[in-house]
Amino acid sequence: MSEIIIIGLGQLGRVFAGGFLRTGHTVVPVTRGDDMFTVAHAHPDPALVLIAVAETDLHRVLAAIPGAWRPKIALIQNELLPRDWAQYHYADPTVISVWFEKKKGTDAKALIASPAAGPGARLLCEALASIDLPCREIASGDALCFELVRKNVYILTTNLAGLKTGGTVSALWSQHETFARQVADEVIDIQDALTGMKNDREKLLAGMLEAFDADPAHGCTGRSAPARLARALQHADAFGLAVPTLRALAV
Repeated sequence: MSEIIIIGLGQLGRVFAGGFLRTGHTVVPVTRGDDMFTVAHAHPDPALVLIAVAETDLHRVLAAIPGAWRPKIALIQNELLPRDWAQYHYADPTVISVWFEKKKGTDAKALIASPAAGPGARLLCEALASIDLPCREIASGDALCFELVRKNVYILTTNLAGLKTGGTVSALWSQHETFARQVADEVIDIQDALTGMKNDREKLLAGMLEAFDADPAHGCTGRSAPARLARALQHADAFGLAVPTLRALAV
Protein backbone atom coordinates (compact mmCIF):
# COMPACT_ATOMS: atom_id res chain seq x y z
CA MET A 1 0.00 0.00 0.00
CA SER A 2 0.97 3.65 -0.28
CA GLU A 3 2.95 5.60 2.27
CA ILE A 4 1.56 8.31 4.53
CA ILE A 5 3.96 10.81 6.05
CA ILE A 6 2.83 12.22 9.40
CA ILE A 7 4.70 15.25 10.69
CA GLY A 8 4.05 15.47 14.41
CA LEU A 9 2.87 12.60 16.57
CA GLY A 10 0.88 14.35 19.27
CA GLN A 11 -2.60 13.24 20.27
CA LEU A 12 -4.22 13.95 16.89
CA GLY A 13 -1.30 12.70 14.84
CA ARG A 14 -1.48 9.35 16.60
CA VAL A 15 -5.23 9.10 15.97
CA PHE A 16 -4.73 9.59 12.24
CA ALA A 17 -1.76 7.21 12.25
CA GLY A 18 -3.97 4.51 13.72
CA GLY A 19 -6.58 5.06 11.04
CA PHE A 20 -4.07 4.95 8.21
CA LEU A 21 -2.48 1.79 9.58
CA ARG A 22 -5.89 0.15 9.83
CA THR A 23 -6.64 0.99 6.20
CA GLY A 24 -3.43 -0.71 5.13
CA HIS A 25 -1.08 2.20 4.59
CA THR A 26 2.51 2.42 5.70
CA VAL A 27 2.93 5.34 8.12
CA VAL A 28 6.25 7.17 8.13
CA PRO A 29 6.55 9.47 11.17
CA VAL A 30 8.49 12.73 11.22
CA THR A 31 9.24 14.03 14.69
CA ARG A 32 10.76 17.30 15.82
CA GLY A 33 14.35 16.03 15.71
CA ASP A 34 14.09 14.57 12.19
CA ASP A 35 15.36 16.30 9.06
CA MET A 36 12.45 16.46 6.61
CA PHE A 37 14.68 16.52 3.54
CA THR A 38 16.42 13.32 4.63
CA VAL A 39 13.04 11.62 5.12
CA ALA A 40 11.76 13.02 1.81
CA HIS A 41 14.78 11.64 -0.01
CA ALA A 42 13.94 8.18 1.30
CA HIS A 43 10.17 8.61 0.78
CA PRO A 44 9.74 10.96 -2.21
CA ASP A 45 6.25 9.98 -3.38
CA PRO A 46 3.81 9.50 -0.47
CA ALA A 47 0.07 9.45 -0.95
CA LEU A 48 -0.30 12.16 1.69
CA VAL A 49 1.83 14.30 4.00
CA LEU A 50 -0.25 15.02 7.08
CA ILE A 51 1.02 18.04 9.01
CA ALA A 52 -0.16 17.32 12.54
CA VAL A 53 1.93 19.84 14.45
CA ALA A 54 0.42 22.41 16.81
CA GLU A 55 -0.93 25.71 15.47
CA THR A 56 2.12 27.54 16.79
CA ASP A 57 4.46 25.35 14.72
CA LEU A 58 2.42 25.29 11.50
CA HIS A 59 4.02 28.21 9.69
CA ARG A 60 7.53 27.02 10.42
CA VAL A 61 6.68 23.63 8.92
CA LEU A 62 4.81 25.01 5.90
CA ALA A 63 7.80 27.16 5.02
CA ALA A 64 10.17 24.20 5.24
CA ILE A 65 8.27 21.38 3.45
CA PRO A 66 10.42 19.66 0.81
CA GLY A 67 9.32 20.39 -2.74
CA ALA A 68 8.44 16.76 -3.52
CA TRP A 69 5.93 16.76 -0.67
CA ARG A 70 4.26 20.10 -1.33
CA PRO A 71 1.45 18.76 -3.60
CA LYS A 72 0.55 16.13 -1.00
CA ILE A 73 0.16 18.14 2.21
CA ALA A 74 -2.86 17.83 4.47
CA LEU A 75 -3.67 20.25 7.30
CA ILE A 76 -5.66 19.62 10.49
CA GLN A 77 -4.92 22.62 12.73
CA ASN A 78 -7.43 24.72 14.64
CA GLU A 79 -7.70 28.45 13.83
CA LEU A 80 -6.79 27.56 10.23
CA LEU A 81 -7.83 29.73 7.27
CA PRO A 82 -6.86 29.81 3.56
CA ARG A 83 -4.50 32.73 4.17
CA ASP A 84 -2.32 30.41 6.27
CA TRP A 85 -1.35 28.19 3.35
CA ALA A 86 -1.78 30.73 0.53
CA GLN A 87 1.15 32.83 1.76
CA TYR A 88 3.43 29.83 1.11
CA HIS A 89 1.91 29.29 -2.36
CA TYR A 90 0.09 26.04 -1.68
CA ALA A 91 -2.70 26.01 -4.27
CA ASP A 92 -4.97 23.12 -3.28
CA PRO A 93 -3.96 21.38 -0.08
CA THR A 94 -6.03 18.74 1.62
CA VAL A 95 -7.68 20.26 4.68
CA ILE A 96 -9.85 18.74 7.39
CA SER A 97 -11.75 20.61 10.07
CA VAL A 98 -11.37 18.20 12.97
CA TRP A 99 -14.51 17.80 15.09
CA PHE A 100 -13.21 15.15 17.43
CA GLU A 101 -10.95 15.54 20.42
CA LYS A 102 -8.31 13.26 21.80
CA LYS A 103 -6.95 13.70 25.30
CA LYS A 104 -4.24 11.68 26.95
CA GLY A 105 -5.52 8.40 28.34
CA THR A 106 -8.92 8.56 26.62
CA ASP A 107 -10.32 7.42 23.30
CA ALA A 108 -11.01 9.98 20.59
CA LYS A 109 -14.49 11.46 20.93
CA ALA A 110 -16.40 12.89 17.96
CA LEU A 111 -18.82 15.80 18.24
CA ILE A 112 -19.97 15.88 14.63
CA ALA A 113 -18.61 14.60 11.31
CA SER A 114 -15.30 16.23 10.34
CA PRO A 115 -15.49 17.84 6.86
CA ALA A 116 -12.49 17.26 4.59
CA ALA A 117 -11.64 18.83 1.24
CA GLY A 118 -8.89 18.56 -1.34
CA PRO A 119 -7.06 15.78 -3.18
CA GLY A 120 -6.54 13.60 -0.10
CA ALA A 121 -9.97 14.03 1.48
CA ARG A 122 -11.03 10.49 0.61
CA LEU A 123 -7.92 9.03 2.25
CA LEU A 124 -8.59 11.01 5.43
CA CYS A 125 -12.23 9.98 5.58
CA GLU A 126 -11.43 6.32 4.98
CA ALA A 127 -8.82 6.40 7.75
CA LEU A 128 -11.18 8.02 10.25
CA ALA A 129 -14.09 5.76 9.31
CA SER A 130 -11.89 2.74 10.04
CA ILE A 131 -11.61 3.86 13.67
CA ASP A 132 -15.27 4.88 13.97
CA LEU A 133 -14.80 8.63 13.65
CA PRO A 134 -17.28 10.24 11.21
CA CYS A 135 -15.92 12.26 8.30
CA ARG A 136 -17.49 13.78 5.18
CA GLU A 137 -15.99 15.02 1.95
CA ILE A 138 -16.79 18.59 0.89
CA ALA A 139 -15.71 20.87 -1.94
CA SER A 140 -12.71 23.15 -1.67
CA GLY A 141 -13.19 26.90 -1.97
CA ASP A 142 -16.18 28.55 -0.31
CA ALA A 143 -17.51 25.35 1.28
CA LEU A 144 -14.18 24.65 2.94
CA CYS A 145 -13.74 28.26 4.03
CA PHE A 146 -17.15 28.21 5.70
CA GLU A 147 -16.32 25.04 7.62
CA LEU A 148 -13.00 26.45 8.82
CA VAL A 149 -14.66 29.67 9.97
CA ARG A 150 -17.42 27.67 11.64
CA LYS A 151 -14.87 25.71 13.68
CA ASN A 152 -13.04 28.91 14.56
CA VAL A 153 -16.26 30.52 15.76
CA TYR A 154 -16.99 27.49 17.94
CA ILE A 155 -13.50 27.32 19.44
CA LEU A 156 -12.98 31.02 19.94
CA THR A 157 -16.45 31.79 21.25
CA THR A 158 -16.39 29.01 23.80
CA ASN A 159 -12.76 29.55 24.85
CA LEU A 160 -12.96 33.33 25.10
CA ALA A 161 -16.40 33.53 26.67
CA GLY A 162 -15.33 30.78 29.04
CA LEU A 163 -12.59 33.01 30.42
CA LYS A 164 -15.41 34.93 32.09
CA THR A 165 -18.13 32.31 32.59
CA GLY A 166 -16.29 29.00 32.96
CA GLY A 167 -18.65 26.05 32.83
CA THR A 168 -19.95 24.04 29.89
CA VAL A 169 -21.10 25.04 26.43
CA SER A 170 -24.66 24.16 27.42
CA ALA A 171 -24.51 26.50 30.42
CA LEU A 172 -22.88 29.19 28.32
CA TRP A 173 -25.85 29.30 25.97
CA SER A 174 -28.61 28.68 28.49
CA GLN A 175 -27.33 31.11 31.13
CA HIS A 176 -25.22 33.64 29.20
CA GLU A 177 -26.68 33.72 25.70
CA THR A 178 -26.50 37.50 25.28
CA PHE A 179 -22.84 37.57 26.28
CA ALA A 180 -22.06 34.52 24.12
CA ARG A 181 -23.66 36.22 21.12
CA GLN A 182 -21.59 39.36 21.72
CA VAL A 183 -18.40 37.32 21.80
CA ALA A 184 -19.42 35.33 18.72
CA ASP A 185 -20.29 38.51 16.82
CA GLU A 186 -16.85 40.00 17.45
CA VAL A 187 -15.15 36.70 16.63
CA ILE A 188 -17.00 36.71 13.30
CA ASP A 189 -15.90 40.32 12.71
CA ILE A 190 -12.32 39.10 12.97
CA GLN A 191 -13.00 36.08 10.74
CA ASP A 192 -14.57 38.36 8.12
CA ALA A 193 -11.44 40.50 8.14
CA LEU A 194 -9.11 37.50 7.95
CA THR A 195 -11.00 35.87 5.07
CA GLY A 196 -11.80 39.11 3.23
CA MET A 197 -15.47 38.17 2.97
CA LYS A 198 -18.79 38.58 4.75
CA ASN A 199 -19.56 35.25 6.33
CA ASP A 200 -23.15 34.14 6.98
CA ARG A 201 -23.53 34.92 10.68
CA GLU A 202 -26.76 33.09 11.30
CA LYS A 203 -25.49 30.00 9.53
CA LEU A 204 -22.28 30.13 11.57
CA LEU A 205 -24.22 30.45 14.84
CA ALA A 206 -26.43 27.54 13.82
CA GLY A 207 -23.32 25.49 13.09
CA MET A 208 -21.86 26.39 16.47
CA LEU A 209 -25.07 25.39 18.24
CA GLU A 210 -25.12 22.05 16.41
CA ALA A 211 -21.76 21.31 18.04
CA PHE A 212 -23.08 22.54 21.40
CA ASP A 213 -25.98 20.10 21.14
CA ALA A 214 -23.64 17.25 20.17
CA ASP A 215 -21.63 17.61 23.40
CA PRO A 216 -23.47 19.87 25.87
CA ALA A 217 -21.12 18.96 28.73
CA HIS A 218 -18.03 20.12 26.82
CA GLY A 219 -15.99 22.58 28.90
CA CYS A 220 -15.80 26.11 27.54
CA THR A 221 -12.20 26.97 28.22
CA GLY A 222 -8.78 25.48 28.76
CA ARG A 223 -5.13 26.39 29.07
CA SER A 224 -4.94 27.62 25.46
CA ALA A 225 -7.70 30.21 25.92
CA PRO A 226 -5.47 33.14 27.01
CA ALA A 227 -3.22 32.62 23.98
CA ARG A 228 -6.27 32.46 21.70
CA LEU A 229 -7.51 35.75 23.15
CA ALA A 230 -4.12 37.36 22.60
CA ARG A 231 -4.09 36.22 18.94
CA ALA A 232 -7.66 37.44 18.41
CA LEU A 233 -6.77 40.88 19.74
CA GLN A 234 -3.65 41.01 17.57
CA HIS A 235 -5.82 40.35 14.52
CA ALA A 236 -8.35 42.96 15.67
CA ASP A 237 -5.58 45.52 16.07
CA ALA A 238 -4.19 44.71 12.61
CA PHE A 239 -7.57 45.36 11.00
CA GLY A 240 -8.63 48.26 13.21
CA LEU A 241 -11.56 46.41 14.80
CA ALA A 242 -13.03 47.70 18.06
CA VAL A 243 -14.14 44.34 19.57
CA PRO A 244 -14.95 45.87 22.98
CA THR A 245 -16.29 42.64 24.48
CA LEU A 246 -13.09 40.75 23.70
CA ARG A 247 -10.91 43.62 24.92
CA ALA A 248 -12.76 43.62 28.24
CA LEU A 249 -11.82 39.97 28.71
CA ALA A 250 -8.13 40.91 28.61
CA VAL A 251 -8.39 43.44 31.43
